[in-house]
Amino acid sequence: MRISSSFIPLAVAPPAPRGYFLGIVAVFLCLLPALSWAQHVHHPVESVEIQPLAAQVKRLMEAMEYLGEPISPTDRQALEKASQDTDAARASARIQEVLDAYCLLEVHINPESRVKVDQGPAKPVLAEQGWRTYLVKVRNEAGVTAQLKAESPNALPVYARGNNAIKFSFDPRPQQTVTAFDVANRWLDLSLYDKPPLRPQLSGLELEYRVIQLYSRDPGKREAKISFNVGQGTQDIGFRNDVDILFTCQPSQEVSFRVLDEHDQPTTASFLIQDPQGRTYPSRAKRLAPDFAFHPQIYRAHGETIRLPAGEYSVRYTRGPEYLEQKQMLKVTAGQPQTLDVRLQRWIDPARRGWYSGDHHIHAAGCMHYESPTEGVLPQDMMRHILGEALHVGSVLTWGPGYYYQKQFFEAKDNELSTPENLMRYDLEVSGFPSSHSGHLVLLRLKEQDYPGTKVLEDWPTWDLPVLKWAKKQGAVAGFAHSGWGLEVKTDQLPNFELPKFDGIGANEYIVDVTHNAVDFISTVDTPSLWELNIWYHTLNCGFRTRISGETDFPCIYGERVGLGRSYVKLDDKLTYDAWVEGIRQGRAYVSDGKSHLMDFRVNNLSVGTNGSELKLSKPATVKITAKVAARLDEVPNEDIRQRSYDKQPYWELERARKGTSREVPVEVVVNGRVVASSTLLADGTLRDLAFEVPIERSSWVALRILPSSHTNPVFIEVNNKPIRASRKSADWCTRSVDQCWTQKAPLIAVPEREAARKAYEHARQVYRQIMQESEVD
Repeated sequence: MRISSSFIPLAVAPPAPRGYFLGIVAVFLCLLPALSWAQHVHHPVESVEIQPLAAQVKRLMEAMEYLGEPISPTDRQALEKASQDTDAARASARIQEVLDAYCLLEVHINPESRVKVDQGPAKPVLAEQGWRTYLVKVRNEAGVTAQLKAESPNALPVYARGNNAIKFSFDPRPQQTVTAFDVANRWLDLSLYDKPPLRPQLSGLELEYRVIQLYSRDPGKREAKISFNVGQGTQDIGFRNDVDILFTCQPSQEVSFRVLDEHDQPTTASFLIQDPQGRTYPSRAKRLAPDFAFHPQIYRAHGETIRLPAGEYSVRYTRGPEYLEQKQMLKVTAGQPQTLDVRLQRWIDPARRGWYSGDHHIHAAGCMHYESPTEGVLPQDMMRHILGEALHVGSVLTWGPGYYYQKQFFEAKDNELSTPENLMRYDLEVSGFPSSHSGHLVLLRLKEQDYPGTKVLEDWPTWDLPVLKWAKKQGAVAGFAHSGWGLEVKTDQLPNFELPKFDGIGANEYIVDVTHNAVDFISTVDTPSLWELNIWYHTLNCGFRTRISGETDFPCIYGERVGLGRSYVKLDDKLTYDAWVEGIRQGRAYVSDGKSHLMDFRVNNLSVGTNGSELKLSKPATVKITAKVAARLDEVPNEDIRQRSYDKQPYWELERARKGTSREVPVEVVVNGRVVASSTLLADGTLRDLAFEVPIERSSWVALRILPSSHTNPVFIEVNNKPIRASRKSADWCTRSVDQCWTQKAPLIAVPEREAARKAYEHARQVYRQIMQESEVD
């Protein structure tokens, strides 16, 4: 019970018996503690160590940014400045001054671990059918490290949005019949956000801030009782562990999307919607598929809708890296129909020249996806994202997390949601399987997804080569995923001869399996370019003809969107999944982040990926290299990305190729791993013809690149019918790499399989030693 001092007008009370006044005084004295707390007097915590508080504040700002309700830039600067102040008292006072304004609630845990709560200074404003995020200030005099829990009798036992119904674990009466009163009174959902970068438990520090998320089912004025505790029996006496707050729940308005592509045809696009305070809509808190909580953007198709409270919003929209990002303002007026009308603009369309984009490594379960209750998301959710990023091909790979649920979507054919211009098919990543330590595998165009004789994942082989042979036997196209993991080196030279540890899940056993003709490609774009390309360059120098393909590994390595890593495959006929994947196998493709393009790469008019990409010369000669090349950079450099080391995300990004502060990037000709010629390209989005003349002295491989943004597959040039033996040092590196790989993988290979693996590794050693003898130059 909370009573303000004006509720007891003693000075104007009418005459009454003396006992009456004594009773009033007694009641007043009993209520003094509650009255004091009800004054909303918020005393700063004076004794708190600044270093752990500053660390917690940093995590808090990251969490608020992730949730789409960021601390304002001005306040962020103030917090960063305060965190560096050497005067602890002044620093903590300034931090509290800034953050208290965001606090809806204040929790006080006294030395006896009793919890009381009061309303904070933040305005209690919610949005109909939307989430809002506030802070909770925690004064922890007891140093409690238990989990802080929030409850409310007004919380919904079940809420539904779209076709999704979610039960809340904190519903105190899940088995009782819900009455009409309950329906009217339970209008709220609340939860404390305690996922990374935050932690479920309190730190024990004297002062910290927690994040609370609130959802309103209804518009209008609504009152809620919110209580806190840190375990049974910690509620303070006198009903002070709860507080009644009157919320203003802003009504929302339905907004329709009118989304047209560059040909004025209805399509799907990506939208980032924010209000003037930088809050993202719909709130990322508790988003349900097809909107992913780890995305700031949503994807909407022509004719679909969203609900927004009345107000002004900035809307950024695009459709993948081949489209320009555009911005417009949207004003939503309560009670008035509203339409968001957008027309997308491309800066390049490789498909018009026969080059079709695809991402062969995306997931519908695991990593940033939630895994229950549905063990990931459904095909229709993934298809929306493929459409929204303008991918012509999306390979949804079933893997360890959610495997037994997701495997039901494997059909050995295109999913029924596919369109003539956008294909989706379920295939397999061998990850979370017994052989994963040897390197994760991407298996495309499978006819059967279960390895012979297996019933569960644990039955599969414990090394890669048997799996690769099985996949290729059924006509699949097989390669390694996120190739750079386990191949880390300290140098920034490419190629280099430093020996990696081979202790990861990238293209590790590739060094062995390529000698058995069991690998079609290794994946690029989703790990540091130097680590991926170095092993590939060395095996190309030994005469092997493995291709590269681009991938994102969504949402594991990258969760921002599908298609951050892409393969552009040249197709002469109509788009089909089989033809696109076959183009990967034949090397009729280039890889890219989508911001630069190397189309129609030819050597002496031989197109890459045709005739086995093989050009024969009777003797050393100068060859002519041509390509149609385009790239697009913003006019103003992004210094944040430019200053990152190559082993920090984003690994492949055109910005890293920018020459100084210009809008130019280098296009390089690579022969046997070395740059032999280059040309400067103005990255203004214009498609240009480039030509080079390069002398070829011996059998070699040739490719083009804009590093680290795009890279072609090679053309293989045989001079006088001799195989490519470009580097004795590369063959030696490969031999030593087989030995190193064996030291890491052998202990994890099951004993019954180890002898076969030993023989396979020995075969690889012998092959590289023979190549080393056949090589004419270092």
